[in-house]
Amino acid sequence: MSGSSNNKRRGPGRFGVVLAVMLLAACGGERADAPLDDLTAQQIFARGERQIEQGDPDDAAYSFGEIERLYPYSEYAERALIMQAFAYHRAGDYPNSRASAQRYLDFYPAEDDAAYAAYLLALSYYDQIDEVGRDQGLTFQALQSLRRVIEQYPGSEYARTSVLKFDLAFDHLAAKEMEIGRYYLKRGHYAAAVNRFRTVVEDFQTTTHTAEALHRLVESYLSLGLLEEAQTAGAILGHNYRSTEWYDSSYALLTGRGLSPDAAGDNWLSSIYRQVVRGEWL
Repeated sequence: MSGSSNNKRRGPGRFGVVLAVMLLAACGGERADAPLDDLTAQQIFARGERQIEQGDPDDAAYSFGEIERLYPYSEYAERALIMQAFAYHRAGDYPNSRASAQRYLDFYPAEDDAAYAAYLLALSYYDQIDEVGRDQGLTFQALQSLRRVIEQYPGSEYARTSVLKFDLAFDHLAAKEMEIGRYYLKRGHYAAAVNRFRTVVEDFQTTTHTAEALHRLVESYLSLGLLEEAQTAGAILGHNYRSTEWYDSSYALLTGRGLSPDAAGDNWLSSIYRQVVRGEWL
């Protein structure tokens, strides 16, 4: 990277550099092109901060990394490591951001910035969650990392933010299940579609996709001729989401077959009906 090549270039003799640094320090700064080897940990840290402010996070990450190399036992080494994780994240270099954040957690697990390091690690997964149609492996990793922040640092500001992001990532997974289920439903693979919509109803009940999943179950079960299951799905939909378009559509489908949205039979949806509607948990 550009910062690396500039920092490795040798300048004037050491005595001249030290003298120049001393003179500039008196004015509150150091030469912009001074080699990092000739700067104090504080000066390198300040350079890294400036590089972030100037929109050069890659160079900043390099500068912060050099503090760890040149001054491993200084008070700035710890601060530089968390700043390096931040700089890498700002640069969109998520693998290196994770590596720096994890190193901070390994070396300084009890320090105040440990919560932020854990949050940065989670964020490095979360910010890579792409559109619904892509592989959701990163979403699972984001959920696991966000849960770690919530559970290990419950009193931190990052825990509160992590809860919000956790809910969004959770909703994202439900959206993936819905997309696949709709794909199967459109092609007449009703049993496969049911499996996907059932996952949403059972495992993602708190997401925004549950109402549609119940409606799609009504559609799928009617197509399979499983009328009791279709009625029960409609009953749950009517109890929890009566004012939605999904209930209106399901009601029309059921009544068009001479059926009503009432719990019927003994199936997995009947169990959910007893729990959700009647409050019978045993």
